Amino acid sequence: MRLIAPYWLGMGVILACHAPMVSAELWGFVDEAGVAHFSTQRIDDRYELFFKGATNLDADRARAQNDNAKVALARTPLYRRVAAHPNAGKFAGLIERNAHAHAIDPALVNAVIAVESAFERDAISPKGARGLMQVMPATAVRYGLVARRDRTVEQQLLDPSTNVGIGVRYLRDLLDLFGGDLSLALAAYNAGEQSVRDSGNRIPPYKETREYVNLVRQFQAMYAPPEPPIAAPARPRIDLRVVRDTRLSAIEAP
Repeated sequence: MRLIAPYWLGMGVILACHAPMVSAELWGFVDEAGVAHFSTQRIDDRYELFFKGATNLDADRARAQNDNAKVALARTPLYRRVAAHPNAGKFAGLIERNAHAHAIDPALVNAVIAVESAFERDAISPKGARGLMQVMPATAVRYGLVARRDRTVEQQLLDPSTNVGIGVRYLRDLLDLFGGDLSLALAAYNAGEQSVRDSGNRIPPYKETREYVNLVRQFQAMYAPPEPPIAAPARPRIDLRVVRDTRLSAIEAP
């Protein structure tokens, strides 16, 4: 069993919380060891544009930019490394079932998993978080997971079904706790509920947590299914026969 840090932390992520922009960009590269590195800006020549998601109010242009970005994204090594990880497809049904059972966007669950473990089911952080959603054993115990004669809590957390089940329930409870505020829920997932409360129900002033919230939200946008096209309002149809009959009636009227 190999020991790795939370995957997103090992990526060398340098993100900044920012005001709404015309687009949100995600740059990255895969190094010689096969490790993915991400940033919201191009740090050096190794970084290539990984994802660009439009966030402006022009819905048609935003949709076209996002569609084009996803086509380009599918050709990159980073996409194959993270978004197209074999476990993403293998556990898609598991993720969908748990997300729908707790009224959470499946794209959000995929994003959390991508950032937390890059879909490595046996990921273990130095702090002891485990599995796809990097659940801490203490959190698992809160949700009723107990040691068995044949398997400890830590061992059970490496089972994808157990891990995703608890991780999604925890995420749902955090969303409820913070009134549906996704940024606060993600901050609490990363730094703990008490850290968010101690910060006045704001994202704690930790660079790591701010980067985490930004990165998960960008991955959520990447995993989100394309929006259906907005139908143009129907143009009123004019029955020319009615117009003709009306005009004739007006001409013939005494």
